[in-house]
Amino acid sequence: MKISLIAALAENNIIGKENDLVWRLPDDFKRFKALTSGHYILMGRKTFESLGKPLPNRTHLVVTRNAEYQVPEGHYVFQTVEDAFIFSQKMGVDHLYVIGGGEIYKQTLPLADELVLTEIKAKPEGDTKFPEFDKTKWKITFQDHHPADERHQYPFTFITYERISPK
Repeated sequence: MKISLIAALAENNIIGKENDLVWRLPDDFKRFKALTSGHYILMGRKTFESLGKPLPNRTHLVVTRNAEYQVPEGHYVFQTVEDAFIFSQKMGVDHLYVIGGGEIYKQTLPLADELVLTEIKAKPEGDTKFPEFDKTKWKITFQDHHPADERHQYPFTFITYERISPK
């Protein structure tokens, strides 16, 4: 099973503030939808709740310590990331996208095969960060720069890293 962490992060690794994004980048949303549609997506409870409802055409795997937590039919709750991975393997999931938040990224980074990032040229304030990672253990396989414009407040780069060192 291929594990991809997908995130938009600022230069200071901020990914959110008060359980919300700190920017609106329509092309990033479009790319996120295109890449994750039809796949299983793994997230923490707060990230799931910030969505408002399950995203269409994706199976949501939600990690929470609350054993009573409920999600709509066709989506699943786990108490640990490990339980979600075991379930995914049993289900024959070929590609799992991890979509946040900060603690889930931190737990899954050592297991990731790929980092699908939108690196934003900004240093906003926030309370949630993407974990630091050693770029010497990853190779860039895709890069696409976008300037700021009337729809995008900040310049950003779509960048994909593939792990080159063993997990």
